[in-house]
Amino acid sequence: MGFLLVCACLLWALVTFLNGFHDASNAVATSVRTRALTPGIATIVVAGFAAAGTFLSTGLGIAFQDQFELALAPGPAGLVMAMAALASAAMWALFTWWRGQPTSQTHGMYGGLVGALVAAITMGHMENTGVWLTLLLAILIPLAVTVLVAPLLSILIMIPAAWLMRYQTPKSADRIGRVSQAIATAAVAFAHGLQDGQRLAVFLLVMTATAGLGFDYGDMHGFEIITAMILGAGMLVGGWRITYTLSTRLVQLDPLRAGMAKVSSSLLVFFGSIAFHLPISSTQSVTTSLLGAGLTQRHMTVNQRRAVEVAAYWLMTPVVTFLVSAVLYLAASPLIG
Repeated sequence: MGFLLVCACLLWALVTFLNGFHDASNAVATSVRTRALTPGIATIVVAGFAAAGTFLSTGLGIAFQDQFELALAPGPAGLVMAMAALASAAMWALFTWWRGQPTSQTHGMYGGLVGALVAAITMGHMENTGVWLTLLLAILIPLAVTVLVAPLLSILIMIPAAWLMRYQTPKSADRIGRVSQAIATAAVAFAHGLQDGQRLAVFLLVMTATAGLGFDYGDMHGFEIITAMILGAGMLVGGWRITYTLSTRLVQLDPLRAGMAKVSSSLLVFFGSIAFHLPISSTQSVTTSLLGAGLTQRHMTVNQRRAVEVAAYWLMTPVVTFLVSAVLYLAASPLIG
């Protein structure tokens, strides 16, 4: 049991680091391209605010705890399930970073959990405890909400912003856009910590409880500190390959539209997290908000072929991690004893 817990914790630390490394691009991409922030300042800002966001929203953490406890079996089987899910999420994160694709680490981990859960049920290691409900609530509904709401919200925010800027010179409008981006960058990073930081901290707690260590939600502060440090470290390193995809290859925006897109994405993550406790992906929220803002420009600046490619990777994320995690669980099942 001790060996399995150590391996699971090491994989958790890797996934947490990769989460920050992979998703730092969401917050800094357009801010750096439009010179709202320098790369150095941008990475420090997002790392600090993501760490701060990890300490917020106890209610959201409790909602995630219920989902994870539903998905993990007690004892060694639960730790093997966690290892399979984390390993599949880590492999997909590294592959998509190499490909420069802004995919959801949230959906990668949940896809891996569902895959391990199905494999465990198949092997008779646990009963069917609502696997398809987990898939629906953790992946399908949040994905649909994000894809539909984020671009629409971005357009609705951009229309009054453009009207208010109608008498401003282009230089003045760009300056206001850069200021809004600097503020919204911090908000997106904070929302990322609120979502991914809380989720990862709770997952570590549930793993230790699965191993029988007796931690509960009252001990969350220690788990949050560890998560914030590792997540922030990953963001400080940053995944600049994906930054180029978001700011140049996918869509090119002026500073004002980029700023309003960041505002809309942060609002969606905050509202979805606090009001409905949905695991909204900050990656998908930022990406679709940028696309929505791009549609408000006179000249088409959205790379449609690239947008379809990104959407394909989003759909592949839960499928690939599901399959890889299921195979890994079956391969590691002899460790359960």
